[in-house]
Amino acid sequence: MTIDSGFNHITVLLDEAVEALAVRADGCYLDGTFGRGGHSRLILSQLGSDGKLLGFDKDPQAIATGQALAAEDGRFVVVQRSFAELGAEVAERGMAGKVAGVLLDLGVSSPQLDDPERGFSFMNDGPLDMRMDPTRGVSAAQFIATAPVEEIARVFKEYGEERFAGRMARAVVERREIQPFERTADLAEVLKVANPAWEKGKNPATRAFQGLRIHVNNELGDLEAGLEAALEALEVGGRLVVISFHSLEDRIVKLFMRRLVKGESDNLPRNLPVRFEAFVPKIKIHGKPQFASEAELKANPRSRSAVMRVAEKLR
Repeated sequence: MTIDSGFNHITVLLDEAVEALAVRADGCYLDGTFGRGGHSRLILSQLGSDGKLLGFDKDPQAIATGQALAAEDGRFVVVQRSFAELGAEVAERGMAGKVAGVLLDLGVSSPQLDDPERGFSFMNDGPLDMRMDPTRGVSAAQFIATAPVEEIARVFKEYGEERFAGRMARAVVERREIQPFERTADLAEVLKVANPAWEKGKNPATRAFQGLRIHVNNELGDLEAGLEAALEALEVGGRLVVISFHSLEDRIVKLFMRRLVKGESDNLPRNLPVRFEAFVPKIKIHGKPQFASEAELKANPRSRSAVMRVAEKLR
């Protein structure tokens, strides 16, 4: 089975991420965001005959690519689920606490961004959808058509970090009373007019579109749940590697890792007697945050915002 979407995807921090996993030939690994399989293929190349790799993705096109890979390599299995659900999947397969490494490459893939029919980008006009799995949940058009102005403003501000969120949300609600939004270019134009201060080199609709995408796909909620599930799935000594693409994601990952480095004592009331174990870290952070090299930045400008963090489970 050949998958040819017509859209290329360059895997970010490919070698660095797989190296950070410290792949063991007989280990069991999870690729929480299969995408087009760049990381998965490199992991498989380092596994022996007893090694296993389980891939997750919500996108039907990614799943089709994953199924083609699974047909070629019996060590690989792909499932159409969010990585937030990896705990349930791992438990069903009897792998809980036995996983040697989990990789989460967050954000949106190039095929999703570049295909106008997916509705992720305003660069080319397309239906206003934005769902990673178009068969589930509420599309961006449906959300924009029904949500109160306060909720739209909250999404623009909290998830898009848009400082003119209120003004832009009001413009959206005023226009939808006349005609509903169905296309990305239509929404982008209304947002553009409502934004009074454009950032140099950035489309004025960029932040609002980011906020919509994060909300529609519950990206931050999935990340929080996925991090907890990944830690439980890992064996002692297992690695967690996370690549983030914007500050909201990276902040969640950074705080999650910092909390576990401090053990449980940091969340307990003062002057409360606690057992020694409460002060023992659950993870060890490996190195400093890593960014794309100059060579990768030249080859793939979309890697400029990527930051990778690595942790090892201690107990």
